[in-house]
Amino acid sequence: MINDYNKTKVACYLGFVTQAIVANFPPLLFMVFYREYDIPIAMLAYIPAVFYIVQLITDFLCAKFKNLDYRRSIIISEITSALGLIGLAFLPQLFSNPLIGILICVTVYAVGSGLIEVLCSPIIEACPFENKEGMMSLLHSFYCWGAVAVILGSTLFFYLFGLANWRYLTFLWALIPLYNIYNFSVCPIAPIVPDAEGMSMTALLKNGRFWLFLILMVAAGASESTMAQWTSAFAEASLGVDKAIGDLAGPCGFAFCMGLGRLWYGKKGLHLNLSAYMTGAGILCFFAYLLASLSSNPVASFAGCMISGLAVGIMWSGSISLTSARIPKGGTALFALLALAGDMGGTLGPSLIGIATRSAENSIRTGILAASVFPAMLVISLLLIRRHD
Repeated sequence: MINDYNKTKVACYLGFVTQAIVANFPPLLFMVFYREYDIPIAMLAYIPAVFYIVQLITDFLCAKFKNLDYRRSIIISEITSALGLIGLAFLPQLFSNPLIGILICVTVYAVGSGLIEVLCSPIIEACPFENKEGMMSLLHSFYCWGAVAVILGSTLFFYLFGLANWRYLTFLWALIPLYNIYNFSVCPIAPIVPDAEGMSMTALLKNGRFWLFLILMVAAGASESTMAQWTSAFAEASLGVDKAIGDLAGPCGFAFCMGLGRLWYGKKGLHLNLSAYMTGAGILCFFAYLLASLSSNPVASFAGCMISGLAVGIMWSGSISLTSARIPKGGTALFALLALAGDMGGTLGPSLIGIATRSAENSIRTGILAASVFPAMLVISLLLIRRHD
């Protein structure tokens, strides 16, 4: 039986790789869109904005509507992810304003990304594996490995074949979700709690303790995405490297460190107390933010960014595991609301660092210092949760 569910595990791993592709590949094409379609750089900001807004809406709808067919929904996630990627290659040319075509594609693959985020975690949680917390951490590590593969693979492709051939790479990345349609079609899938028995969104939101877990998830999402989205600019500003090196050393390095943290806990976390481990990780992340923002040594500052990557590795998956263990009847609504809270944190964190940076005359260090509030918030939330256990 376990061997059958190993197929489910592989499908979910590739699901998170798919999410990493749609989240990280299109931003690598921003300058291509600027040059080829003459889209103003300021207008390109609509691409990540629409992506996260649609993903948030998808999370909310999954929480609101019960009786989701897990297999059908997760297959739809792979279909929409592939269609959105493939559409990038030709749809913008069909509009007088190419940005409209791009945003249509973004909307389509953002639906897929949102469904993957909501559904893969409960699918893995339902599998009869012994180390559920470790398996959840291992699952989420594949987003990191996917991000590293997308950045390195795309950089290598552009170096070998040139930016002019970017459409071929779009089709190549789309092969992964297309292949995963088959995986999800044949693997065993059992919902963690039948929706008829699961709590509704209203019932969960009336549970005062659940709000602690939502705050925990917001803090986890903000701690992760804040540094992930700003390491490239920070590498350029603190180390004085060009953008290409900054992208590789920053986002790629951060994703690699985060993946190592998730992989380590996935392999070694069976006998560890998850709540205590996350508290330690939160404290380490807080001091890593301080090191990055306050150190006068550029290399030490950049090391703080990488250390924070190791620390945040357990936060998102660990928050899901803690919550599902303490509210076992949460069902689909619980996982969807947690994904919604994590995405809200992923929006709030980078926004705060941007506001703080601008108010401090473009000092990214000041922005990162302000964002240290999020790992501190995570630690406080965990202490309150442990008090109520």
